[in-house]
Amino acid sequence: MVEADEAVIVLTTVGGSADATAFARSLVADHLAGCVNVLPVVTSVYAWKGAIEHDPEQPLVIKTTASNVPRLLERFAAVHPYEVPEFVVLRAEVSAAYGRWLREVTAP
Repeated sequence: MVEADEAVIVLTTVGGSADATAFARSLVADHLAGCVNVLPVVTSVYAWKGAIEHDPEQPLVIKTTASNVPRLLERFAAVHPYEVPEFVVLRAEVSAAYGRWLREVTAP
């Protein structure tokens, strides 16, 4: 079981032409994430509706706490352009100092 204040990393992607930086800034501004890395455009190959698709996408690496995951899911449901957005949550082992900072900047 993940503790509420435990650090987690949420992985997602947005379209290659999307304004990923604006999306990342909104997550940090609303205290849903302490930091979001916007990675360069990659080609994603995936199965969708019976076909193999490939599209340019921008990966996002979102650093937050486990207690923020439900609020992140709500935000994704409201604003993410994909019908089924990637939302992968990974537990993270972080230093005590980074953990304190992350909890501080993501507190509602």
